[in-house]
Order: sequence, then C-alpha cells, then structure tokens
Amino acid sequence: MELLFLGTGAGSPSKSRNVSSLALKLLDERNEVWLFDCGEGTQHQILRTTLRPRKITKIFITHLHGDHIFGLPGLLASRANQGGEEPLTIYGPAGIEQFVQTSLKITQTRLPYQIKYVLLHNPGVIFQDATFKVSFAALNHRIQSFGYRVEELPHPGELLIDKVRAAGIPAGPAYAQLKAGATITLPDGRRFDGHDFIGAAQPGRTVVICGDTRITDSEQALAKDATVLVHESTFGPDEAKLARQYYHTTNLQAAKLAKQAGVQRLLLTHISARYLGKAAVELQRTAQAVFPHTAVVRDLEAVDIPFEKES
Repeated sequence: MELLFLGTGAGSPSKSRNVSSLALKLLDERNEVWLFDCGEGTQHQILRTTLRPRKITKIFITHLHGDHIFGLPGLLASRANQGGEEPLTIYGPAGIEQFVQTSLKITQTRLPYQIKYVLLHNPGVIFQDATFKVSFAALNHRIQSFGYRVEELPHPGELLIDKVRAAGIPAGPAYAQLKAGATITLPDGRRFDGHDFIGAAQPGRTVVICGDTRITDSEQALAKDATVLVHESTFGPDEAKLARQYYHTTNLQAAKLAKQAGVQRLLLTHISARYLGKAAVELQRTAQAVFPHTAVVRDLEAVDIPFEKES
C-alpha cells in the first residue's frame, strides 16, 4: 500500500505544486489504483510516474471545486486511449455525474468502459469486500465536502510451522487444511483443530483522506486510530481567522486533530502557493511541535504504508 501525491497545491497550480490529486496504490493487495480527486493536469503528473490509468478502478471525489475535478474528463479519455476497458466507479457529491457526462457529451468522447456513479448522501460505508472497507463523513466547507476512510481488513494469521512440527503432523496436504482452519484426522487417529495452529491476525492499515474543510467534530471519528491521515493545510499557524473565513484548516488545527484522534502519521497537503521553500519547512516544523509525526508532502512524493509490525 502506497500513497502517491500527484498534486499538493491549493486553488491554482504553481510551478512547484499542481492542484489536488492523490493515488492510493493497491497493486500488491489487489492490482488496482484508487484515485482521490483529479485536479487539472493530473494526467500530466501521471506521465511522470509509473502509474497506468487503466489500473485506476475507483475515483473518490471530495467536493466539486474546480481544483479537485477539472482534470477528470481528460483522464477518463486518456484511460480509454491507453487500453482501459474495465469498468470504473466514481464516488462523490451530487453533481459529479452531470459534470462528467456533460463534458463527455459536448466533446463527443466515447468511452469503451462503463462508469458507475455512487452519489453520496448519508455518511457511512460505501464499499466493502473481503479485503477493504470504505466509508465517508461530511466535512465543513463552502460547498458539500467529504472525507474518506479506507480500512484494510485484518489479514489471517500465519500457520505456526514450529508448533505443527512439534505436534508430529507430517508435511503435506494437512498443512493447507490446518492453514484454512479445518480439523484434520491423521491415519493414527489423532485429531487437530487448525485454529490451534494459526497465529494472531495481522491488523490491516487505515488511510483517511479529507477534502477541504474547517476543523469539524465529524473528523474525530473519521480519523480515529488511522495509520495515516491526509489533511489539508491551506493556512499557517497564525491564520486561524482566515482559515475559518475561507472554510479551510491551519497546519496547527490539523496537527491537533491528528493528536486527538490517535493517528500514527499526518501528511499535510493542499498547501497555499504562499508557502514556498523555507515557509513550507516552517509550516511543517510548527505542526511537528504539536504532533511530531507530521510531514508536508510534495508533488510526486510517494509514501509507503507498511504494516505496523514492519514500522
């Protein structure tokens, strides 16, 4: 599991930061990429990476401001031109389907794959299968905005080979049966329950990605105990009034949220163009004074998310 930041700027693109887009690479887990927001120029950023648009199977839109969606029609067309034929699901606020369909219709763009739209209303779980669960919560922005919580379900425990051997169970098909939790009977009549030979389950990882927002109570539950929290930091430590006025967050507010929610790592994005060079370093430094495990991310930065035991 890896996060790849395709755009970390706020509002308009700059020379150092493109506008919002983030890829969650699940290539080892399920051979897919999930995209969060798709600002203008996202496909240009993808060209500078090893990502393949055809691997993108889900796109989660946090809100409908242009710096988060203007790159979507172009990316969808490029996905088709580069061999993408598998269905794609787009999650987001009401209006995202109209935006995409109108763009494709006016430009007479025909896609060889089906797009499914999941329009978000009541906060809760919007996707779940045997490996992942995705839920969302409403945030507090000038327009409807959401945060997403991606939870990896626990991995089954490993077969305790030393314990199996100590029990005198011969190697062979019995090992696979024990690993599956089955009860086996050996030729000598001895019976063994597979559950007695399986180690503890490996906890899954949790990634929380918040769209533009003022700090709001709903974020506490959304971010609770997350492995990684990705949060906007449009304003600096002395700009709380401006942040509230423009429905955004300061770096210190995001850091306090991370601390209160018990997250492991905080990654700050949606950085104003006013914070360049030393100013961006200061943005990180002051946030670290509140929550040490904080980093201000850069465009095209990749952040690996290891299992807790590997940290």
